[in-house]
Amino acid sequence: MTGAGAQSDQGIVFRGASLVIHGKTILSDLTLTLIEPRIGIIGQNGSGKTSLLRLMAGLAAPTSGSVMVDGIDPARDRKGMLSRLGILFQNPDRQILFPTVAEELAFGLRQQGHKDAEARARAALAAEGRADWADRPTSTLSQGQRQWLCLQAVLLMEPRTILLDEPFAALDLPTATRLTRRLASLPQRLITISHAPAAVATCDRLLWLDQGRIRADGPPAAVLPAFTAEMARLGEADADPHLPR
Repeated sequence: MTGAGAQSDQGIVFRGASLVIHGKTILSDLTLTLIEPRIGIIGQNGSGKTSLLRLMAGLAAPTSGSVMVDGIDPARDRKGMLSRLGILFQNPDRQILFPTVAEELAFGLRQQGHKDAEARARAALAAEGRADWADRPTSTLSQGQRQWLCLQAVLLMEPRTILLDEPFAALDLPTATRLTRRLASLPQRLITISHAPAAVATCDRLLWLDQGRIRADGPPAAVLPAFTAEMARLGEADADPHLPR
């Protein structure tokens, strides 16, 4: 793995992790060890996929049990996570904070303590053939360009694992194809959260999350047929089991 290569790769470990928000159980008693290079997490909207990502990233702490990333509690040691775990959200506007491209790219590097963050950011743009983007306002970028910027900012920090939250949902087909090709070439562990079977069909391991619990865990060839059959059944029944009645 790149970036954190000198660090121990213990993966992401859940031990009896549960998440309760406002009295509602979102995730229940999850015990998992995630170490494979390509992992997919599928489920209906409301199944707890994004909440699971938030636990991995340390954006939320489990109500009970524990979550550890390379032996570190991500909710307690945010600085320790900078070189271990990055996130690419579905909506890049949730991530972009700064008015220009170079400032956005330099932000994470500054958090890591790099004194030459701006120079590194500009060099990275030049290496991608986009040196003229450095002072470009982020507000002028297209959806696909903003998604590219967010991914580039994550890659500059060289994390061991990247979490992808519905990365293709808002992209047109050509842009999604380019992003797919770029992600496939990365050495990092990728954990892709999606409700679309095609987005996770080539993963090494697939988790099916259903109402906050793991319903199936295995290779896509074993998990996807059952998942797609159940989604078809629910569609025919006009059922939304995750919604309150």
